[in-house]
Amino acid sequence: MSWARFQATHWAISVAAGLFSGWIGRVRRQGRALAIAVTTWAAAIALAGTVHHLLAAAALLAAARAADLVSAVYRETILQTYAPDAMRGRLQGVFTVVVAGGPRLGDLRAGAMASATGLGVAWTGSSLLCLIAVIVGALLVRPFWHYTVDLTQPPSPPTRPETAHQP
Repeated sequence: MSWARFQATHWAISVAAGLFSGWIGRVRRQGRALAIAVTTWAAAIALAGTVHHLLAAAALLAAARAADLVSAVYRETILQTYAPDAMRGRLQGVFTVVVAGGPRLGDLRAGAMASATGLGVAWTGSSLLCLIAVIVGALLVRPFWHYTVDLTQPPSPPTRPETAHQP
């Protein structure tokens, strides 16, 4: 499989995951769903590092991409609904920096780790560490694990900044 075909396949899987993502809005326990999506991503990446067949690795990477799409929806939804109005802009700025800079730092870490330990440990080992960290973090931060939305209530309208601070 050529690199261009590999990327086209991943793009098509991302589009399909987006088109069939209507169920995401019906999930009440979004903290739990986010943790499951990230652990699914980490498990798929870890497994992709252990297989020796290109199609199996491509399928696992496609599953990881679909799980990443789901986690991105929940991360943004939780940020937009849970963050107080006065902090939403700052938190969105931090979120943007993490989303833009995180993969570049991950690439640096992966390259340094692969040169020191080998590709298998850098790929699979770090994915397993991510999986463990997410599970432990989700279980230790109880408000995150129990974060639930009320699907029967429409979202409250945003408050105007000049009225938000008045008693």
